[in-house]
Amino acid sequence: LALEKGKEVTVFVEVKARFDEASNLYWGGELEKAGANVTYSYPGIKVHTKLLLIETHPSYHIRYFTYLGTGNFNEKTARIYCDHALLTSDQQLGEEVAQIFMILTNKLIFPKNKHLFIAPFNLRDKFVALIDEEIKLAKAGKEAYMILKMNSLQDIEMINKLYKASQAGVKIKLIVRGICSLVSGIPNISENIEVISIVDRFLEHARIFVFHAAGEQKIFCSSADWMYRNLHARIE
Repeated sequence: LALEKGKEVTVFVEVKARFDEASNLYWGGELEKAGANVTYSYPGIKVHTKLLLIETHPSYHIRYFTYLGTGNFNEKTARIYCDHALLTSDQQLGEEVAQIFMILTNKLIFPKNKHLFIAPFNLRDKFVALIDEEIKLAKAGKEAYMILKMNSLQDIEMINKLYKASQAGVKIKLIVRGICSLVSGIPNISENIEVISIVDRFLEHARIFVFHAAGEQKIFCSSADWMYRNLHARIE
């Protein structure tokens, strides 16, 4: 519809998608036929982020409207997956998402981002810094906690960091739908960690990370689980 109305459309299609390869290739081809600029998967790295960027030019000034989500644009899974999304006119977020699309279209190598955490560039380091902040608060005798919701927790470095946080006195609640390689309740190691899984009518698919941050609570939504592949081998 946007193309029919004369709008310029650029689409990145990740072909490597479980059970959806043929569908993605089909719709990529249809978008190309309609006149869209379509880019496909990179070798060696999967694009897992879910983004939409609308760029307008009122009075010759660029203005962005940005969608950041935890789930795909998929008419089937949208009915059975529980996901979250942010639709915002925040221009700083729009500028940083524009950088991601420049990476996807081979116009930029490394993003300069302040507000978004982007894998494989700085997502891991940013989360480690947030955990370290909670550890520092706990060691100072102050309240410190994290609530972390994801599909899978398997990355050894992140698990060890959570163990250290528990040992420092940080209260940690994990909501992990699937694979969880962390063991909770081990005396002197993970006794401050609680792990649950939600079994509900809908498939819990959202990734949400909450940090106490000395009372200035910080909340993040993400497309990434805490697995090595998400933090190192995907654009998230």
